[in-house]
Amino acid sequence: MSIIGIIPARYASTRFPGKPLALIHQKPMIQWVYEQAKKAPLDKVVVATDDERIEKIVHAFGGEAVMTSPNHPSGTDRCGEAAKLLNLKNEDIIVNIQGDEPFIRKEEIETLIQQFDNQKVNIATLIKKIDTQKENIGNPNMVKVIFSKSKKAIYFSRFPIPYVRSQQKTEISHYKHIGIYAYRYEILKKLINLPKSELEIAESLEQLRWLENDFSIFVAECFYESIAIDTPEDLLKIKNYNFF
Repeated sequence: MSIIGIIPARYASTRFPGKPLALIHQKPMIQWVYEQAKKAPLDKVVVATDDERIEKIVHAFGGEAVMTSPNHPSGTDRCGEAAKLLNLKNEDIIVNIQGDEPFIRKEEIETLIQQFDNQKVNIATLIKKIDTQKENIGNPNMVKVIFSKSKKAIYFSRFPIPYVRSQQKTEISHYKHIGIYAYRYEILKKLINLPKSELEIAESLEQLRWLENDFSIFVAECFYESIAIDTPEDLLKIKNYNFF
């Protein structure tokens, strides 16, 4: 069994075209992501892109890249094609690493990988406790999750869940989803062939498609959240970020 990190990186981002090539301290964003991923216990790290400019940059800094279709609707689908091109085995584990998180840490990737010590785990992702004193739980861009005692996700939503009906003080905790996934390749092949589901369309969350089709998503708690770069303005926010 091999553990492969795949970084989906498309050029034509709606809010930030050419985002993987944006410079952060004179280094392209995709290089930051790649080098951080290489610190994790992964057997291989590969960038899955749809653009020759990104492929060229990755090769220039010594990374590995595969060219994939420009028509994939999600990073999961792009990972699926990349895994096929890499001739991965069914038992191999694929870690889908977001291409816009240049400050991702090896610790969180390792936490995710460790979930597969449990043979029942076929899909895993990360969650983090929400600090309701500092974070707006009503923010629809912060995806919330509830899960069972065995750490299986029950539901993901842009709405605050669980809804606390009583006005009395409660000790219930809320958790947000940290959008990094890992899957066994055998399961990933099934996920990318599923048609869109009603819940997925309603919330615009692809993981609801998997739950609706009876796939279990195991969650692991982490205590650090990487900074994602979604827009050119986000680059200004990291000006004084404490780099590694």
